[in-house]
Amino acid sequence: MKNIVLKTLILILYFYSSLYAGTIDPNVSDNKYVEYGAKHGCVLKIIGFNIGGNTSYTGSCVMIDEYHFLTAAHVVYESMMCFVLNEGVAYETEQLLIHKNFIPDKLNSADIAIGRLIKPIKLEFYPELYHDKEELGKVSSQAGYGFPGNFNSGFTKKDFDFRKRAGTNIIAKIDHNLLISMNNDTPKTALEFLITPGDSGGGLFIEQKLAGIHSCVYAIDGKTDSNYGDTSGHTRVSDYIEWIYDAKKQMLAFKK
Repeated sequence: MKNIVLKTLILILYFYSSLYAGTIDPNVSDNKYVEYGAKHGCVLKIIGFNIGGNTSYTGSCVMIDEYHFLTAAHVVYESMMCFVLNEGVAYETEQLLIHKNFIPDKLNSADIAIGRLIKPIKLEFYPELYHDKEELGKVSSQAGYGFPGNFNSGFTKKDFDFRKRAGTNIIAKIDHNLLISMNNDTPKTALEFLITPGDSGGGLFIEQKLAGIHSCVYAIDGKTDSNYGDTSGHTRVSDYIEWIYDAKKQMLAFKK
């Protein structure tokens, strides 16, 4: 039965539209974003089924050690079965914990979750968590598997290529528990980037430390397509350090 479910998930991965990656500066080659994405090896794809098994979900996640990953709570909310994909292999999750203050469809509501895998994913690098409260004005890198597009067109659902992309942005604002970045700030970075659907749960990094988890996009015009003028919100990891450590201990204790 599990093999059948896993094959179904792989088919979902192939056909599901939210697999591809964020909007980019139209004046910069897409290849540069793909190359930069490859340098974020700890950011992986997450797929699964929700309770009841009738609906599927996809998103991104960040491995923080060989067994544990962080993602957005809204990605895995009501998850029944969850897998992390790495180099064509699906690693099953045995435990998921969502922050108790998360409220579906509400911004600034602890949009963070942690998972533990049954089998480890061996990577060359796992990021440290960003502890400092000095994110404002810092240059960040952002990676994930969201819809592709550019700041002129917004994201699109075509040109599916299964490639992870990453870019850079400056933390322009801190709004409660969210780090805010935008694509019309000054000065600009070399690889300006804005998250899109499918990037949710991926990572925002400052000085190679995990500082944020992709959560949402704001739009003044009401159309959250990540074009010029839109801004993105990333759950502030430094606000949840103790929760992350406690959650890891709780899952380990449960396993024993």
